[in-house]
Amino acid sequence: MRLLHTSDWHLGRSFHRESLHDAQHAFLDHLVDVVRSEGVDAVLVAGDVYDRALPSLDAVALFDDVLHRLAELQVPTVFISGNHDSARRLGVGAGLIGRAGIHLRTDPGECAEPVLLADEHGPVAVYGLPYLEPTLVRERFGLAKGGHAAVLGAAMEQVRADLAARPEGTRAVVLAHAFVTGAAASDSERDIAVGGVAAVPASVFDGVHYAALGHLHGCQTLAPHLRYSGSPLAYSFSEARQRKTMWLVDLAADGAVTAERVDCPRPRPLATLRGTLAELLADEQHTEHEQSWVQVTLTDSARPSEPMEQLRRRFPHTLQLLFDPEDGGAEPSRSYASRVSGRGDLEIAEGFLRHVRPGAEPEPDELGWLREGFEHVRTDADRKADLPR
Repeated sequence: MRLLHTSDWHLGRSFHRESLHDAQHAFLDHLVDVVRSEGVDAVLVAGDVYDRALPSLDAVALFDDVLHRLAELQVPTVFISGNHDSARRLGVGAGLIGRAGIHLRTDPGECAEPVLLADEHGPVAVYGLPYLEPTLVRERFGLAKGGHAAVLGAAMEQVRADLAARPEGTRAVVLAHAFVTGAAASDSERDIAVGGVAAVPASVFDGVHYAALGHLHGCQTLAPHLRYSGSPLAYSFSEARQRKTMWLVDLAADGAVTAERVDCPRPRPLATLRGTLAELLADEQHTEHEQSWVQVTLTDSARPSEPMEQLRRRFPHTLQLLFDPEDGGAEPSRSYASRVSGRGDLEIAEGFLRHVRPGAEPEPDELGWLREGFEHVRTDADRKADLPR
């Protein structure tokens, strides 16, 4: 069975205020072409279909269009909701849409109810595990406490129990939206937990033949049966060197996996440039980046006059400007954005406490209160996103 594994579309997202609507449309065109040309038997979309719980009308239109096109090809497609999606909104009409072969798995109570596919070698059970926010789903899984590892482990126990009751030789595929230990993150992913408790061990997925993972934006292989497809487009300059792809996965009769990467169309190259303003405006080695989306870090000791205007004369698509004087000069410090880039909410809060109380580390009770506060805010936002309006 040939599977196409993708995730983290983030429909409706912009890139430093640059619209990505046309680029996302081009990607979905490409996806449909690959399904058609490569003889794909099923499409797996491992969460974060949208960039926000209340997506724009343009984003919804893109999703609606690709659903119709995949249904016309009569290729079964399985979606799960991610931490950016509103599970209830994404799952509206799931029963009806499922009759067209488009399966929306957004309900944690359906983790052990697979989409059943088959090829000449027998059945393939595809289990869709939506993003599981621990505070909201613990009771469903009979847990009094525990984080992401606990709730995902409980969901996988249900999957293994269901699989054990199926005919011998049934191959199992799981979609999950999670941060698996050992994987590499990017700046553009929203933190899904506080204090590092987001990570789940790879062993959680023992017992299945392929785990199609979403959430992290870089394509990566943790094991032959355990892979992230990554996002189809770059959503931060930290992804400038990433090759954006989907996985074309062949599942053999015995469940063995072979996979190859299929490149996604790139709307525009990304470049991160560093130097003084004079160097960047004159150096010929930067000619190749003149039509790229550009992030510039200026190292001048004093802030130049109208630097963005000058840079855009040579690099018209300069989107982000940072300052980091190499000699300390007249620039007092790096920008706040550069200092907190890539840091989670709790880490930023801890840094603030150290800043206002030099030499004093946060007390354990203080860290506990911060974790509790951030978790309350995050889960409250998730609840509000799923409330009817």
